[in-house]
Amino acid sequence: MVDSLNATRLEPLAYRHGGSGAATLMPAQPATRVSLRCRADAVSAVSSALGLDLPVRPRTSASANGRHALWLGPDEWLVIDEAQSDLMAACASANVLHSATDVSHRNTAILVTGARAAQVLNGACPLDLSLTAFPVGACTRTLLGKIQVVLFRTAEDTFRVECWRSYVGYAFSILAESADDA
Repeated sequence: MVDSLNATRLEPLAYRHGGSGAATLMPAQPATRVSLRCRADAVSAVSSALGLDLPVRPRTSASANGRHALWLGPDEWLVIDEAQSDLMAACASANVLHSATDVSHRNTAILVTGARAAQVLNGACPLDLSLTAFPVGACTRTLLGKIQVVLFRTAEDTFRVECWRSYVGYAFSILAESADDA
């Protein structure tokens, strides 16, 4: 009889950590993610299905029970569920015209935490990340070095940097270097 082999998929930043006294860098826990598109007349039904109100203003987010909806455009959101529930099933229950694509295996995230987290991000990101300009709950699609990321401020001293898995090593390295300089 042949013994079976169970392979465990490692997260892209498994066992990595970094930062300095300025800020700590760590991989976010696995989450499910959906790239969501819908017209204004479907927002209410999709919001009900997801259990949170989709934000409709630029750079805003909505959060409930570990689920976050990040506004990326007039008809576009990134929905993240830290409990890893089935977002596709939730979206399908809306029974209105929309587009939902599971991007859980495409994206991953880095958490940047600390008193100088904004300064560390500004080492590679051109945005004004002061609390006045980018308050808690703010989110946007932007550049970090040479890659596109989605930046989400989850607390005064904490940011979630969502990026494609293939670029996360670069993103982590550039943030670690910035943390050393901050």
